Amino acid sequence: MNVQPQPPSQSPLPLEPHVPETEFGKWFLRTETWTVHVLERALADLDTLIPAGRKSFDVVADVGCGYGRSLPKLHARFAPRRLIGMDIDPEMIEAAGKEVAQHGIAAEFVLCSSSNIRLPDDSVDLLFCHQTFHHLIDQERAIAEFFRVLKPGGVLLFAESTRRYIHSWIIRLLFRHPMDVQKTAPEYLAMVRAAGFDVPDSAVSYPFLWWSREDLGMLERVLRIKPPAVREETLINLVARKP
Repeated sequence: MNVQPQPPSQSPLPLEPHVPETEFGKWFLRTETWTVHVLERALADLDTLIPAGRKSFDVVADVGCGYGRSLPKLHARFAPRRLIGMDIDPEMIEAAGKEVAQHGIAAEFVLCSSSNIRLPDDSVDLLFCHQTFHHLIDQERAIAEFFRVLKPGGVLLFAESTRRYIHSWIIRLLFRHPMDVQKTAPEYLAMVRAAGFDVPDSAVSYPFLWWSREDLGMLERVLRIKPPAVREETLINLVARKP
């Protein structure tokens, strides 16, 4: 089966200001470590938070799809009629198109900012935002856009690193982010709820994975020193519903 992805939607409007990824960051997004230990772990965790009875969605969109590793996984999990990948970086959109073509999956691509999504109101059933929000400069506008494009009853899968992690020395060394907009886990949760989403406490998870620690988990894995039970969370995963 030779399925060609549709070319990205273009717009005469300029893209929103953003902080470009480092070359190391672009390399890391193409590694198996990213796919297995970051992306797949987030999807597996989010799966457990989705309300019972909602395991398929007609229109699925990934905002900040990067190199497209998520798109075959979203297609396999949710069997969408339409699968849409969005990113602000033309290089990543092109690579994501090649990724889905290798899997024989039809997808549409939109070149846009997360704070100015080029999709109609009430047009998406499930919106996936994974490790994208900490790159955004105008986070409040972006979450309002997520709310706008989702249909009533639509679901947002949100998986994000918090300020504690983004401000850590190792992330500052290897990646580039807008540092003054980073939020704590409670602040991200409050922001999603303030945008109008329904997020019960049962639909929120705080994983503490080896890669999300400043020491990459070495204290626990090598020296057997357990992390403190009370800590500032480095990750938040949540499932939100638009009423």
